[in-house]
Amino acid sequence: MQMTGNTIFITGGGSGIGRGLAEAFHKLGNKVIIGGRRREVLAETAAANTGVELITLDTANRDSIRAVAMDVTSRWPKLNVVINNAGVQRPEDFANAPVEERDFEQEIETNIYGVLRVTNAFLPHLKQQAEATLINVSSGLAFLPLAQFPVYCATKAFVHSFTMSLRHQLRGTSVRVVELAPPWVKTDLDAQHRSSVPSGNNMGPMPLPDFIAAAMQDLASDQDELPVAGAKFLYSAGVSDKAKDVFRQMNNG
Repeated sequence: MQMTGNTIFITGGGSGIGRGLAEAFHKLGNKVIIGGRRREVLAETAAANTGVELITLDTANRDSIRAVAMDVTSRWPKLNVVINNAGVQRPEDFANAPVEERDFEQEIETNIYGVLRVTNAFLPHLKQQAEATLINVSSGLAFLPLAQFPVYCATKAFVHSFTMSLRHQLRGTSVRVVELAPPWVKTDLDAQHRSSVPSGNNMGPMPLPDFIAAAMQDLASDQDELPVAGAKFLYSAGVSDKAKDVFRQMNNG
């Protein structure tokens, strides 16, 4: 991916991984627009990074996505990178008691429908650019799930599968489709559910600055599937070169 001279829109860009990516790309001289539900968080990030633009976006709401896509592409017609980063994670124990449907519905609305709708809304514009990139943020848990987060892991497996198919469909266009798969990263999202991780798990979260540095290095490569740091182990365990060959054969190259 070309790392400078871009106009970049990042969903969930006010905190955590989204903010880290926004700040890293901003420092390289890119025009960065961040979107998210919490305007105060977006404003704090923009105030700390002069020149970063913000727009309120609810990726669980189709009307919000459509309106923001029209607004962003109109105000920044050179937009050539979209990062699907917004995500929701909750622990669920289906064995213990019925799970509140509104909880896993929000995960599905944000992590699945949000990715689909943002992609669908911005893709016509991206295809008009000489060079464009769509980055979908999945997770190492897309390849091997952590049972305490069954819906979250399943939604990230969806993102991985969808990204593979989308990349294949767009192979003859100007749009490059990249999957960025973080490991366990120390963020506000991680802090909310750290107690849900099994006590016998000896893996700790990766510091956010370390992850962002590694992710930016990987994004500068010519690779399309980017499991970062600890996610590489899960990726190698869940995805094989043979499986990729079979995928290409099934889809006629």
